[in-house]
Amino acid sequence: MPKLPVVSGNETISALKRGGFVRDRQSGSHVTLRHHERRRSATIPAGSADLPPGTLRAILRQAGLTVEEFIRLLR
Repeated sequence: MPKLPVVSGNETISALKRGGFVRDRQSGSHVTLRHHERRRSATIPAGSADLPPGTLRAILRQAGLTVEEFIRLLR
């Protein structure tokens, strides 16, 4: 399994949008994205500089993505 990349909240949002997620709502600095085909949602802290590894792993779990899939979406 590849190592988790170090990314910001905004980079994570951009990558998930490339994967078919759309912005659903925002509450403060947290953005909720929703994927209608997969019926999944993920909440991302948008203002954070670098997401801690545990937070990023939880976001990927919510989105139903593997680390490999997420790395491909970052490019």
